[in-house]
Amino acid sequence: MSTTPWVEKYRPKSVEEVSHQTEVTDALRQAIESNTLPHLIFYGPPGTGKTSTILAAARQLFGEAYKSRVMELNASDERGIAVVRHKIKNFAQVAVNASAPGANVPPFKLIVLDEADSMTTDAQSALRRTMETYSRATRFCIICNYISRIIPPIASRCAKFRFKPLPHESMVARLQHVAAEEGVCISKESLDELMRQSEGDLRRAIQMLQSLHR
Repeated sequence: MSTTPWVEKYRPKSVEEVSHQTEVTDALRQAIESNTLPHLIFYGPPGTGKTSTILAAARQLFGEAYKSRVMELNASDERGIAVVRHKIKNFAQVAVNASAPGANVPPFKLIVLDEADSMTTDAQSALRRTMETYSRATRFCIICNYISRIIPPIASRCAKFRFKPLPHESMVARLQHVAAEEGVCISKESLDELMRQSEGDLRRAIQMLQSLHR
């Protein structure tokens, strides 16, 4: 039996595969077409696709250069000022080479900061200075549940997108798709119970489905 987490296995591979968040995906499609990206803040309830959406967009933007151009950090694990001063700054300050002819890779890198609302105020202030200093070479996507916990100097530098709670039908359709792909037979009653237990968090629902299958 595969040990790959289904949450990772069934992440959207492109923004077209992201369900329900049309305002965000429309804006990202335009950014991908123009090969540009502003600093971003994605906020909203957990399990609504914030991280999956930016990673899908990054794959489309950077293609084969994805691994060298994208840094993903979970700020709840690494939320101190030292991480900003060293890990983030070291990645942000290195300029990228101009794209090879025909490669069409944008001339910047991307740092994805998940659960950024758990960062200390000092760390956020240091982050703001890093964003200012290295904005030519690096874009930031700040992901949080509560935008009110992000300091205004960061919020004012970013395009803000609210992720809406997923409707019941979208979550059921996604769970049924994963179950069908994995050969899992699940009753309507079990699906309804998964929905109730996960409280609108699709990531948690998929994790529970995999646990139940095991």
